[in-house]
Amino acid sequence: MSMRHLALLAALFVTIPAALVAQQQPQAATDIYAEQIQAVLKNMIGASIDRQLKVADIGGDENAAVGILHRTSEHDTDGAHTGLVHAHIAEVYVMLSGWGTLLTGGELFNQGELSAGSIAIGPSFNAESRGGVEREIETGDVVVIPVGMMHAWTSIPDHVTYLSIRIDPDQVLPVGYVNPEIQ
Repeated sequence: MSMRHLALLAALFVTIPAALVAQQQPQAATDIYAEQIQAVLKNMIGASIDRQLKVADIGGDENAAVGILHRTSEHDTDGAHTGLVHAHIAEVYVMLSGWGTLLTGGELFNQGELSAGSIAIGPSFNAESRGGVEREIETGDVVVIPVGMMHAWTSIPDHVTYLSIRIDPDQVLPVGYVNPEIQ
């Protein structure tokens, strides 16, 4: 093989992967405005504790979603170490208002059936936990919950309202989803 052919092959190996990467990259950023968050929150109080806002392609065959959650003392576990485990989704909580006691991690037992999931969290199941970490979380705090980690609000004296940024490396959430209230 001549040097010219080798140079041509080398150029192809450099440009083809770059072209593929360029095709996989999202073409625009995804915006969620404060007034959109507040509109969904206002309409969900008393009707739901979790509403997905948007699901975006973040490139590299991964999605990210943003949800708004609002829970009251009716939605805590009354101290029980029983919570939710997401099979594919990691979450980052950004506390907007309120405070409560959050339990994460520990050894799992008494696992419930794996659910088909929802537009918000994908396949998930309930479990009990031994040896998890409990701590008070309040307005302004941020919590990162890895995939497969049990988490539960064991006590909410009044309410907690928070954004959940959901990292979706397996694309189980529907990319392009936009909550109908903000379309």
